[in-house]
Amino acid sequence: MIVKLAIMQPYFFPYIGYFQLINAVDKFVLYDDVNYIKKGWINRNRILADGAAGFFVLPCKKASQNKLINEIETLLDQKEKEKLLKRFYHAYHHAPQFEAVFNLIEQALTREARTIAQLAAESILAVCKFLDIETEIIPSSSVFQNRGLKKADRLIDICWQLNAHDYINAAGGTAIYTKDYFLESGIHLYFLESRPIAYRQFGQPFVPWLSIIDVLMFNKKEQCKSFLNEYDLQ
Repeated sequence: MIVKLAIMQPYFFPYIGYFQLINAVDKFVLYDDVNYIKKGWINRNRILADGAAGFFVLPCKKASQNKLINEIETLLDQKEKEKLLKRFYHAYHHAPQFEAVFNLIEQALTREARTIAQLAAESILAVCKFLDIETEIIPSSSVFQNRGLKKADRLIDICWQLNAHDYINAAGGTAIYTKDYFLESGIHLYFLESRPIAYRQFGQPFVPWLSIIDVLMFNKKEQCKSFLNEYDLQ
């Protein structure tokens, strides 16, 4: 059996393409022991706000690009949790799937998870469970012990450790990695390109590429599951 693998930093309620990537592979590594990226997608994303894209942010304590993702604590006390939930409520309380999805968000915002890596993982796992995605998800910090390797070499080593011969990366990786370099190590590299997805949002002009929260709020579960296959491999 050829094992398909993907590796990505943990993002808090990421966009549909992230879940397409998880669903496309047998094993998915949450790359949580690499440096945090400020103003990236790790602790924030976009939702629909008055007909336009607006950011929601999970507040973090002393976030720095000199720290690993799994070292950064959140500031999610009860007040911040209620503030975040209120933002989701005002954005989507008239959405057709609001009740089930709002409950999912509440469950993901567990106070037992103290770091951004843990909370992002909770959000990802909650959505995977909701969409019946059965891919095995593995935090990189708990298994591989290969932080001394750099960039592509570390990804290749993770592939070897998991006996994966097909590595699927998000389309943005085309600017960083080459297929020939991976093939020298016996790994076939592919890039996943999400197709444009559109659906009805309160009858207003469609705003694309928002958090998975938006997709779930406006579409029934089976429709969301069909969106998981709307991509091309290159």
